[in-house]
Amino acid sequence: MSIPIPRPLPNDSWDCMLPGPPSRNNFRSADLSPSGLLAFASGSSVSVVDSRSLQLVTTIPLPPPSSCLSSSSPSNSSFSLSPFVTSVRWTPLPLGRDLLSTEPSSSHLILAAADRHGRISLLDFRLRSIILSIDPPDPSSKSGIQDLCWAQARPDSFLLASLRGPSYLSLYNTSSSRCIFKYDASPEYLSCIRRDPFDSRHLCIIGLKGFLLSIKVLGETEDDIALKELQIRTDCTELLKQEKDAAAAGGSSSSSPASAVFPLYAVGLAFSPLWKHVIYVTFPRELVVFDLKYETTLFSAALPRGCAKFLDVLPDPNQELVYCAHLDGKLSIWRKKEGEQIHIMCTMEELMPSIGSSVPSPSVLAVLISHSESTIQNISKLYYDSSYSASDVDFDNPFDFCDDTRLVSKTHLISISDDGKVWSWILTAEGTGDMQKNVLNSGKFADVPEESTNTITIVSSNDGLTEEGSRQPDSINGFRIQLSNSTFGLADVTFKISLVGQLQLLSSTVTMLAVPSPSLTATLARGGNNPAIAVPLVALGTQSGTIDVIDVSANAVAVSFSVHNSTVRGLRWLGNSRLVSFSYTQVSEKTGGYINRLVVTCLRSGLNRTFRALQKPERAPIRALRVSSSGRYLLILFRDAPVEVWAMTKNPIMLRSLALPFTVLEWTLPTVPRPVQNGPSRQSSLSPKDNTAVAPEEAASSTMTSSSDSKAGNSDGSQDETSESFAFALVNGALGVFEVHGRRIRDFRPKWPSSSFVSSDGLITAMAYRLPHVVMGDRSGNIRWWDVTTGHSSSFNTHREGIRRIKFSPVVAGDRSRGRIAVLFYDNTFSVFELDSPDPLANSLLQPQFLGTLVLELDWLHLRTEKNDPLVLCIAGADSSFRLVDVNINEKKKSLGPPPRNIKERFRPMPLCCPVLLPTPHALALRMILQLGVKPSWFNTSGTTIDKRPHFIPGTASSSGDLRSYMIELPSVGDSVVPELFLKVLEPYRKEGCILDDERARLYATIANKGSATRFAFAAATFGEVSEALFWLQLPRAINHLMNKLINKTPQKASISDLDDSSLLSRITSKGKSTSETGRKDALSQGQRRLMAFEQEDLWESANERIPWHEKLEGEEAIQNRVHELVLVGNLEGAVSLLLSTSPESPHFYPNALRAVALSSAVSRSLLELAVKVVAANMVRTDRSLSGTHLLCAVGRYQEACSQLQDAGCWTDAATLAAAHLKGSDYARVLQRWAEHVLHAEHNIWRALILFIAAGAIQEALAALREAQQPDTAAMFILACHEIHAEFITNLVDSDDESGSSIKDTVVDLPGLNPANEDVIAVGEYFGEYQRKLVHLCMDSQPFSD
Repeated sequence: MSIPIPRPLPNDSWDCMLPGPPSRNNFRSADLSPSGLLAFASGSSVSVVDSRSLQLVTTIPLPPPSSCLSSSSPSNSSFSLSPFVTSVRWTPLPLGRDLLSTEPSSSHLILAAADRHGRISLLDFRLRSIILSIDPPDPSSKSGIQDLCWAQARPDSFLLASLRGPSYLSLYNTSSSRCIFKYDASPEYLSCIRRDPFDSRHLCIIGLKGFLLSIKVLGETEDDIALKELQIRTDCTELLKQEKDAAAAGGSSSSSPASAVFPLYAVGLAFSPLWKHVIYVTFPRELVVFDLKYETTLFSAALPRGCAKFLDVLPDPNQELVYCAHLDGKLSIWRKKEGEQIHIMCTMEELMPSIGSSVPSPSVLAVLISHSESTIQNISKLYYDSSYSASDVDFDNPFDFCDDTRLVSKTHLISISDDGKVWSWILTAEGTGDMQKNVLNSGKFADVPEESTNTITIVSSNDGLTEEGSRQPDSINGFRIQLSNSTFGLADVTFKISLVGQLQLLSSTVTMLAVPSPSLTATLARGGNNPAIAVPLVALGTQSGTIDVIDVSANAVAVSFSVHNSTVRGLRWLGNSRLVSFSYTQVSEKTGGYINRLVVTCLRSGLNRTFRALQKPERAPIRALRVSSSGRYLLILFRDAPVEVWAMTKNPIMLRSLALPFTVLEWTLPTVPRPVQNGPSRQSSLSPKDNTAVAPEEAASSTMTSSSDSKAGNSDGSQDETSESFAFALVNGALGVFEVHGRRIRDFRPKWPSSSFVSSDGLITAMAYRLPHVVMGDRSGNIRWWDVTTGHSSSFNTHREGIRRIKFSPVVAGDRSRGRIAVLFYDNTFSVFELDSPDPLANSLLQPQFLGTLVLELDWLHLRTEKNDPLVLCIAGADSSFRLVDVNINEKKKSLGPPPRNIKERFRPMPLCCPVLLPTPHALALRMILQLGVKPSWFNTSGTTIDKRPHFIPGTASSSGDLRSYMIELPSVGDSVVPELFLKVLEPYRKEGCILDDERARLYATIANKGSATRFAFAAATFGEVSEALFWLQLPRAINHLMNKLINKTPQKASISDLDDSSLLSRITSKGKSTSETGRKDALSQGQRRLMAFEQEDLWESANERIPWHEKLEGEEAIQNRVHELVLVGNLEGAVSLLLSTSPESPHFYPNALRAVALSSAVSRSLLELAVKVVAANMVRTDRSLSGTHLLCAVGRYQEACSQLQDAGCWTDAATLAAAHLKGSDYARVLQRWAEHVLHAEHNIWRALILFIAAGAIQEALAALREAQQPDTAAMFILACHEIHAEFITNLVDSDDESGSSIKDTVVDLPGLNPANEDVIAVGEYFGEYQRKLVHLCMDSQPFSD
């Protein structure tokens, strides 16, 4: 079933490949990791891109399934094709820090990929291997994978969930590669699966017809999986019709996934990152907000008229906004109304600009939202909310001027289109200075009209907005987030989307490949012996009519030309800077005429010039183009028509027409340069039958010279005395060589081989010619070669199918072999033969299966200058990929592989700043340097890459040789020498400028002196550890909360429990209450940080805001849940009113009545009397366990009620009840028990730590960190706590409180963190040991290089 051992991918050509464009066959498969790495499927490959700089990191071709490899053979290679990749998903595991018990691993860079045959692979692109392959239960069924998702089973392990075929769910334990759980949802079509951000054990799966499956993973066995089936009502009329049509057509098999059967019927699901239990679902024509706790729809909106169907749904991580992608490439923005779960579509933006796009327009396949950028925004919010000075303004940065336009929010989106482009967008919400001071930190939008200057306004509301006082917005360097006391009006906010980057990969299916071959004339004119410069470019013709020019040194598309309106059927280089290509279209099937289109494209100017344009259609289409190596002459081959010879001057001229029945034609390649004077190399004959030396190359040089590049061809008619020759074969097997000299074409008069050489059993289908050797291949698989100067000849049979292409390898002075050829067969496989050897077949390199794809075209890369340089093949795969393969053939070793890294390093136009890609020890070293605090000047270098950056980091470079001078201060934990060693290890990366990009480095410069916790949050966010970053952001609040409790000092803001009964009741029962009425919320309690809420007011307000969402819900179940919510927040009067509204005919009337009486007694005597009058006294049983909780609340036993709720698994409800009614140690006990549950059951250590600290259980928090084997985090935790504590005491003493000095005397240390405490000492020793181990690992690791 599986292969749990690492195995390298075939040929390991990871960094030498460009993928073809993704398509709908890849099922929208893309995933953006929290560290900013984008993975997406294209064909049978997975590409990894840095989402910030939009640079291709690597492309991973998946090998064919093992069952195919074992059954396929050279004669039957069609079975070795790799299937389409249909789903990719990054592992959620963070950077591993357990160095003392295990070796460093790259487990944080593992990627799960699944394909159309149902196979799941785990890829580690650091190790360049597949570490696990899970084959489908029935390989013959080929039931593809629809989607993948990870679910947490233990603190350090995740299960992999997959949707296989139309309706099968499977859960796999990836350590044992065993399927632990299966579920069949037939006849449903399952669409996608997502993980809950509030509980990583919880998954939700949505079906095309609204079937919703909720799964909670409680362990690693089948009995530990909890299921709940739900249904979202939606209109399935269109789907049923498509299903009927598909069944009638019989095209799709019953085992195909939903996206294969209904490619344009997309159903998307996303968890709300701000509200627990809330999910967003998009059906093709409907947006639904669904409450998992109430198991009901809170809101649904039909697609407005004129809008294309929904593709996917993306909630904003920090704002109350929802983005919906549409099939036509548009993005709609929906805002939530204040205090309600009602969403209004306010704008529509384009993700596929019409300018520069082909017709028909490309399709958007996937849209993703960057969570790493949202986390960084949270850090910038925190700092800029606390302090800002005019000196921080950067006058080179347009975002740094305090003009009338204010940036409210900034969201980073990535879209992928099927023309091979990856688009990077920044979506901004901007307000003007006239608005009444703009933003609430929570990101809640007031319910007011909105207009957008650059977008379509679909829906507007007419409610007014009351003006409230607010302070001046803060200006933010790089991230401008406006902070204010009140809500802002969307009447003054516009949404704008800006394209900030684009990555162009191969634009369409590759049909042709052309490599420039260097010419000699320019070099010979200077009297040298070396060939002219060879440009590192390869041109690819595509099915869409574009020509993509690849820069092989950068492994990137250098430029893309839209040349033809139909498939490019021929492509050749004219020298080094021009291309000639052709396409043809058939006029009509009746007349049978063809319109041939020939175009010359200049790479320097980008101009396309058509030549040989005829007024009428021609009888025959063009078959092929052949260009001489100088680029001066062009042969145009027609189907069943004469061959035309053209001189490719500035205005091409036809020289003559050759009416012979040619089958193949090939120009001679540039001749081999003369060997160096001080040691001519031994030249061997190509003929194994004759050992005489080949005629000297100089003898042919006089007749076989060629011009340089397009420069020589640009002068009209100015031909110098040079000539070039081409070899040909006729239909009857006859061979010949013609010479083109100026405008004359004459017979070359070669020395003919023996008469037996011409074979009548096979039509010649391929030829290669490099003076003096002509090599031919026929449709029977025979290879024959002939020396035109001596007449020597030989042949052998490859025992393969017919031969399509033969290519001579490039040679340089000193090469031992001149007869190495690459042969492409008609079965789309290839081999490399040594014709110099006595037995070419025995000394060949056969490659019948290549990387799981068929080879469409191949040619050699002409970049060798010395005999020790590698031979590199350029290959265009049938999967539309472009690959470079190194060919090593010598006496000892024959192999294929990627070009050696030490020969040609990849050129990048800008540094690849992605710290998570560094070797694990170096990544951990950088993480610690960022945590301990490094001066901004460390990011400056004198290297050329940094000099080209638009902004320098503030600060001046230090001239001191002691690297420790770069540290802000010597660390108070660990060894003070270690940072210097780390800085020394990281020096190569710093010189290359590939540690942090400008924006991140500038942000770090502003927060480096703002406290340890902020630096720790920045380091965690940089490495994609979002939960840890939120923990560090919340830590100061938690410590302050604890200290306020310890010194019994009332916080500035009155908490809920400090209010008297009457004010509390009036506050709760008041209608139309908005969040802004409670005063300004702290930024830390909003956005993503709601995941870390612990304060009483935060918990109470979050629960209170949900109540209006459910007011219109009907049904007994909904009433019970609403009563429960009202009791939790202390609104007993509302609960009594709701209970008494139960109909007497209802079976729940008496239980509800009993609770109404009990609850009314806690409110007032008059309400109790009213309730008693209504209720009869013959209740016999209770209906729910929660009723007991309500009775406990009625008699004021809130502690017991909280315990009962926690026993029932209602942890958030218990905390909400405690927040409303308990304080002091009673509240702390509820928090601590909740923390134990979050740590041991939900495996969320960061949320548990915050709860432990808020409850005063700091020793338990430290123990949890030690148990998780995170010595560095434990040490940094102690450091941050002491720093925050010291700041708190200082602020307390500096205050006007007379008791400040006495408090300082009594409260010195945090409980459990006294420096003399054994646990604290142990943490310090453990951290020192960790540092020493990390230093050794860093010294042993080689720096990461492209």
